[in-house]
Amino acid sequence: MSEEVATVGWDAIDQELSQLYGEQEPKHYGTMIPYSLGGQDPLDGISAYKSETPIPHWHFVTYGFSELYEKEFENEEYSGYGFELTFRLVRNEDEEEPPAWALNLLQNMGRYVFNSGNVFRAGDYLDANGPICLDADTQLTALAFTNDPELSEINTPNGKLEFIQMVGITEDELEAMQTWNTLGVLEAGIEQIPSFITDLTRTSLLQHPEITEEVERGMEEDGSNTGFLFVDQLAWQVEKKGWFNKQSNTVQLGAKQADVISKLLRGRILKGKNLSLVGQQITIIFKADQQVGYRENEQEMTITLNKAAVEELCQKLVPQESQFELSSLAGVSFQILKTHIKNQEGAVEKTIG
Repeated sequence: MSEEVATVGWDAIDQELSQLYGEQEPKHYGTMIPYSLGGQDPLDGISAYKSETPIPHWHFVTYGFSELYEKEFENEEYSGYGFELTFRLVRNEDEEEPPAWALNLLQNMGRYVFNSGNVFRAGDYLDANGPICLDADTQLTALAFTNDPELSEINTPNGKLEFIQMVGITEDELEAMQTWNTLGVLEAGIEQIPSFITDLTRTSLLQHPEITEEVERGMEEDGSNTGFLFVDQLAWQVEKKGWFNKQSNTVQLGAKQADVISKLLRGRILKGKNLSLVGQQITIIFKADQQVGYRENEQEMTITLNKAAVEELCQKLVPQESQFELSSLAGVSFQILKTHIKNQEGAVEKTIG
């Protein structure tokens, strides 16, 4: 006789959802083969509820980022990774089944977390480098994360967890979140995206002058909350040249992120905050200091800049292939490389720079 599997974590999530949706039976999508046994989908299941407020939409909730069964993680305070994802998507009147792409997107988020160990928290963002729904004509090419407006943090027998809602955003909204903060931009646009419901057909929030003004004011007053930026094309090249083997150091950056790095430097260094650019092989830390200079420390480089150096660097950080030096920073040059945007097949779809 097989022992019955305890589902205390799963039951706790169900109980919270029953308080919101009563007797509604959700559309539930489980996995045939567990991820731990070689299955393709890391999440044990995804439920989709029909919600009518503030507009008709699908309300997706994941099962699997938290501990659904027995306690296995050492951290007693949190259940698993400490969250489950939710996603709200505009629903057509005649739609009886949620779109498969949304389920696949949530499973992709599971793969990202399970493979990287990185977790999502309210205020995070993620560049999808393309439409969040591959076959759709949509401007939404990135994701933001906030607290689900209807599901609060809960305590389960395996620890507490939050319901973190995923929101589809545009490229310029992502940049605004990077150079100010995610939650500020979302709150500024709440009238356009009530309950942070994703609508593939919507245009950018920044097309509304009042939202743009609020975002720009926030950037000016608060600076940027982004202390770390992952940069694909980031390198520190060291060459020795000349009669006396004088060392030449070059910071290499991709054209795609040149403009946002420029804005982040203004929003961080001019506010007395550090900015770390994190690449696959190197981390480059920019710090505010009266003395302009740099120091090397294995896989971490630190560049100190004063206000004048920040202004000069920001003027030259444009999405165009180039190489330049700063008048006050001896021994270091900057090189902007072309960025090639590729599709899933690896073919170049767009070149920046």
